[in-house]
Amino acid sequence: MNAVIQKLLESNEPSVRYKVRVHVQEDQMDSEGIKVLQREITHSPRVKKLLENRRKDGRIEPVTHVYKKWNGAHWILATLADIGYPKGDASLQPANDQVIERWLNPEFIREKSCDTMKAAYRHCGVPVIDGRARRCASQQGNALFSAIALGFMDERCHRLAEYLIRWQWPDGGWNCDKNPKANKSSFWETLIPLRALALYSNITGNQKVCKSVARAAEVFLKRHLYKRQSSKTIMNPKFLQLHYPCYWHYDILFGLKVMAEAGFISDPRCADALDVLESKQLPGGGWPAEERFYKTAGAQTSGYELISWGSTGKTHMNEWVTADALYVLKSAGRLKYMRD
Repeated sequence: MNAVIQKLLESNEPSVRYKVRVHVQEDQMDSEGIKVLQREITHSPRVKKLLENRRKDGRIEPVTHVYKKWNGAHWILATLADIGYPKGDASLQPANDQVIERWLNPEFIREKSCDTMKAAYRHCGVPVIDGRARRCASQQGNALFSAIALGFMDERCHRLAEYLIRWQWPDGGWNCDKNPKANKSSFWETLIPLRALALYSNITGNQKVCKSVARAAEVFLKRHLYKRQSSKTIMNPKFLQLHYPCYWHYDILFGLKVMAEAGFISDPRCADALDVLESKQLPGGGWPAEERFYKTAGAQTSGYELISWGSTGKTHMNEWVTADALYVLKSAGRLKYMRD
């Protein structure tokens, strides 16, 4: 394992080195070495490419379509928050405002009780059917996570958290399915709100939010992160494939990563998913990105990425997947290595 870690520490990507030093080697965030590394991240070719569509006023094109996959402001900020971009960069404030203003717009938070799917689709806000808010909560979730991680905590973050808790379903998660028969939370719509509320809870210590986080985590834990409760069979084969980034999609690595961040990685019900992750380590070390959720061609098409996130395939190590896998295994007490 030492050889894999050393290889990542010699990566050309400062954000890969950051992930390993902070999340695996546990270097202190306020150390001068990490501060220097974060400054390197801000000036890296990767970050410059991600921000190439930023206007003079700091907002990111297309200004009115922050959710454009995967190069709208919503996704750019979520990416920066995940790769170690430093907190409090005032030049990002306009883009942060752009995203939060979008998801706190009445168009996306106005609730209305509906009896049918047809009525729900006619309502542009948050249709509520049988007491369940049908909302793509990953949108407000990512906005909250990015704002906090990038150092823009303000009153609007409290509002985002309040809405997420308000829309939480009885089983602990969230779902945007407008079918009245839908009565279980969605993995896709629950993981990101869980991640955001866990970070918010860590900062505020709000006990109501702590309980909300525990309820959301249970959506995954009672299914061992990928199994049906009834038959214990695999819910979705794609859940077992490794990716980076996941965006709003779900896989076991992203699920385990959030369990680690939220403090649930030691729950015995994570063990099966951890076993699967360990089994995917390559013979020469590291982990692959077995599939990807983005396109690297066709700038005008949905799902286009401004940059590549490394090799894809079952036989080649991907630095981003490997850095996250090491973090998860370290958090779970399954990583054995000697630090110099």
